[in-house]
Amino acid sequence: MNSQDFAFLVDMLKKRSGHVLAADKGYLLDSRLGPIARKENFASVDALVAAMRTRNDERLNAMATEAMTTNETFFFRDRTPFDLFKTEVIPYMAKNRRPGTKMKIWCAAASTGQEPYSLAMILREEASRLNGITSSILATDISDKVLQKAKAGLYSQFEVQRGLPVQLMVKYFEKSDDLWRIDPGLQQHITFRKYNLLDNFRALGQFDVVFCRNVLIYFDQETKSDILDRMAQCIAPDGFLFLGAAETVMGLSDAFAPVPGKRGLYVRKEKTATARVA
Repeated sequence: MNSQDFAFLVDMLKKRSGHVLAADKGYLLDSRLGPIARKENFASVDALVAAMRTRNDERLNAMATEAMTTNETFFFRDRTPFDLFKTEVIPYMAKNRRPGTKMKIWCAAASTGQEPYSLAMILREEASRLNGITSSILATDISDKVLQKAKAGLYSQFEVQRGLPVQLMVKYFEKSDDLWRIDPGLQQHITFRKYNLLDNFRALGQFDVVFCRNVLIYFDQETKSDILDRMAQCIAPDGFLFLGAAETVMGLSDAFAPVPGKRGLYVRKEKTATARVA
């Protein structure tokens, strides 16, 4: 691919999604864009990107953006944040929210749905500890394709075996031909919605908990800071933010403070972390 076409692709992805395509990630082009090139009858990925640059075809640009921003996920990925949600966040909410109120959770970059479904399972398992507090989960992603799969709630044998404890698989999934279908009772508490993290968050409302894991790593420093600062405005003053293991707010935003000893867990800086979580 010539330098002009690669520069066009980098610029397009940055403007449309905020994702930064580094030069050393060029190997992703064949695996991510190859299927589009074949489907659209282009001789190669180079030919596809050249056409995108010269035609300014919105349909091709959207397809390429979606393909390049689709990321891997699995049930209870990295385990620690889900353990902290269970042992730290749920007890805090049970103590500091009135019975009958709703705990609002946002899963940003929810991909094919394993993260919000994992949280829904924890909430079902821990319902007796919530003292009458109900919950809702907003799961967003920039990709229509992954959201369609998430809404369907159908997963392969490989997907349900990856990270999902056997007892939860048996309890919350049923066999459907060669796939496994999630319990519809879990789905009814989750709203899946297409959303770009570059957009204004105000329309989403306020949340008690935000999971924004393993997505900031794809943005440049300026975009990371902007997202974190805007995210702080839509998290309750005593709310929680979860980031991925390789992500941090340090040097990016003054709006959050890490919770000591709780990897990936952050609170609004108006409240000290030590006062919030024991």
